[in-house]
Amino acid sequence: MRVIEAAIFVIFPLCLAIAAFSDLFTMTIPNRVSAILLGAFILIAPAAGFSLSMIGLHLAMGLIVFAGCFTLFALNVMGGGDAKLLTASAVWFGFNSSLIEFLIYVSFFGGVLTILILMLRKQENTILAAGLPVPHLLFTANKIPYGIAIGLGGFLAYPSSPLMMAALAQLR
Repeated sequence: MRVIEAAIFVIFPLCLAIAAFSDLFTMTIPNRVSAILLGAFILIAPAAGFSLSMIGLHLAMGLIVFAGCFTLFALNVMGGGDAKLLTASAVWFGFNSSLIEFLIYVSFFGGVLTILILMLRKQENTILAAGLPVPHLLFTANKIPYGIAIGLGGFLAYPSSPLMMAALAQLR
């Protein structure tokens, strides 16, 4: 296996896992995770055989997702870390059906996550009395750790992403 294929298999999922766990336990997503995702894409895509126009389309889709995320952030509906992570992740999917698949998964998991956390918050006293190991910020923060939903959506949609398809083609 070449280094490029290994990077494709590891970087995106690892960054999403780090972001999801960080958001769960600290209610923040480190900026470096989104920066690594974006920078890695820019370095990996040409080595994976993407043309300049294809890379441009991926970056353009990132900008479109960023515009939507920025609007939601300005309306105080989405956190800044979530917006940056979703934007950087969208670049890895580009302008095709895998991006739509990714966004649908993120929306679904985001809805389920929101319902679960709201139910959890209603049972805070019971959970604390039982001594269950639940991160305290899930009770005290007035936000939802949407990085978890982005991570789960990314894990499910990533196998059909253009970079993963390119990596799998190289292995055949």
